[in-house]
Amino acid sequence: MNTRREFLVKMGIACAGLAAWRVNAGTEIGAKKIPVGIQLYSFRKQGAKDFPGIIKKASEIGFSGVEFAGYGPFGEKPEELRKMLDDAGLKVYGTHTGYNLVMPDKIQKTIDFHKTIGCKYVIIPWIDPKKMEHKDGCLEIAGILTRANETAQAAGMNLGYHAHGGDFKKIDGDLTSWEVLFDNTPKSFIHQIDLGNCLGGGGDPYKMIERYPGRSLSVHLKEHGGAKGAVFGQGTVDFKRAMALSESVGGTTCYIIEHESDPENAFETAGKCLNYIKGL
Repeated sequence: MNTRREFLVKMGIACAGLAAWRVNAGTEIGAKKIPVGIQLYSFRKQGAKDFPGIIKKASEIGFSGVEFAGYGPFGEKPEELRKMLDDAGLKVYGTHTGYNLVMPDKIQKTIDFHKTIGCKYVIIPWIDPKKMEHKDGCLEIAGILTRANETAQAAGMNLGYHAHGGDFKKIDGDLTSWEVLFDNTPKSFIHQIDLGNCLGGGGDPYKMIERYPGRSLSVHLKEHGGAKGAVFGQGTVDFKRAMALSESVGGTTCYIIEHESDPENAFETAGKCLNYIKGL
């Protein structure tokens, strides 16, 4: 199975019947009516064959929007991508964009691309762990991303960073690399906690949402534990608690569902996860 990094490098990121897991389009959750999108990495196998098809399917399943992890053959065609999204009635809640693409020589092109597709959240999905395993490296990265975020802010956008398990190793006393990074970046820099990844790395996602109030503008809903391919509600994540904190403390504007462990049945599992969240 491809890793997310391999998918991003490869793609620049047969539709089944909707059956019982079909939900209404435009799903919003909670008292604040927070919209729910899908991380398209969940549909990577289907997208490799038919990228426009997974955009359409996301809408049919009931998601309000998407988060990209690559653009298939449309990496240099943002206008075509925008038309697909508009035709499907979907918004873009974020992208997972390579660290190198927010460097000074490339960030303007990245901003222009995001303006065209109608996206305000530019999330860095991965940074070389060797750079994150000691405090000095984290501080250097925090400075680089702070400057990049200033450029994005001037264009009406926010940069952020996505959680992986390795980010929750302690590197400075009791502080993890995740905490060192977010302690040294501005409030406008998005704290995209991934519930499953955080728990998988020994972290506490609920505590992190509370530690950085108003910064969890985008939250990744992912299960942890349970049998292989477990859908939401079959593992150890307390989604109800996480979503309550996201509403009351996190400043969350969108939830992003991700289910990456059953690519063969990605559409069905995504629908099941969405239905579970709707039922809380």
